[in-house]
Amino acid sequence: MSLVIDALGPLALVEDLGRPGYGHLGIAPSGAADRASHRLANSIVGNDAAAATLEMLLGGLRAHVTRDVVVVFTGAPAPVAINARPAAFGEPLFLRSGDEIALATPVHGLRTYLGVRGGIDAPAVLGSRSSDPTTGVGPRRLQVGDELAFGADIVGSIPCVDASTAFVRSGDLLLRAVWGPRDDWFTEAARAAFTASSWEVSAEGDRVGVRLLGSPLERSRSGELASEGLVRGAIQVPANGQPIVFLADHPTTGGYPVIAVVRDEDIDHLAQARPGTRVRFVCERRTL
Repeated sequence: MSLVIDALGPLALVEDLGRPGYGHLGIAPSGAADRASHRLANSIVGNDAAAATLEMLLGGLRAHVTRDVVVVFTGAPAPVAINARPAAFGEPLFLRSGDEIALATPVHGLRTYLGVRGGIDAPAVLGSRSSDPTTGVGPRRLQVGDELAFGADIVGSIPCVDASTAFVRSGDLLLRAVWGPRDDWFTEAARAAFTASSWEVSAEGDRVGVRLLGSPLERSRSGELASEGLVRGAIQVPANGQPIVFLADHPTTGGYPVIAVVRDEDIDHLAQARPGTRVRFVCERRTL
């Protein structure tokens, strides 16, 4: 009663919605980098939203199942095959015991999610099955030959879902953010440039964060900032003036000023941005 891994791409992980609440212990929340695609995969196969899925960077998966099961692929769209025959992306796929599934390289985006009816039954650490490959908390990264048991996180029947919603969007990004908490560490000109500029996604990104390239942001003050707590979506600006936007496996504290924080519902889009993608920000003041 399992999914057996026959081949893998650059990185494949077991992920759920993460383990928030352990920042004081230095443990990142982790969880799916693109939570919307993770939740949709679970919805399509009738799972609880917190059921564990597989997150695959740039495709490359080949696997077979040892019992009948329903699966779905969401997120970065890529060609899918069952027993070497083309299959639908974003729609429930009914597999028989012994069937082989394959996922090619995505057409655009970075991360594709495999949802399995019942979820993946990996050992939980601090209440979560999420993997953090940076610190080693949670299940380790997948390897060829791994057998992943199916769980029992089913909440209902398999619904009718518009398959077009399973595809992440391509092209440039416009992300909503709120200023602060340390935007006062930057000049007025730097704050204006931050929202007026188009930033390029660097190749130096991972699940910890996305580095952006553009004209360096000038600080309004010198000196060092005491380490402060960080959240997913925080835009930290190190001494070189090039912003870093933190993702699921972000550090829990940092000493560089955070100029703004991306709205939680927008950060999933950045987790799918390939190097070279252009990003712009619209910032507003936080209201209480």
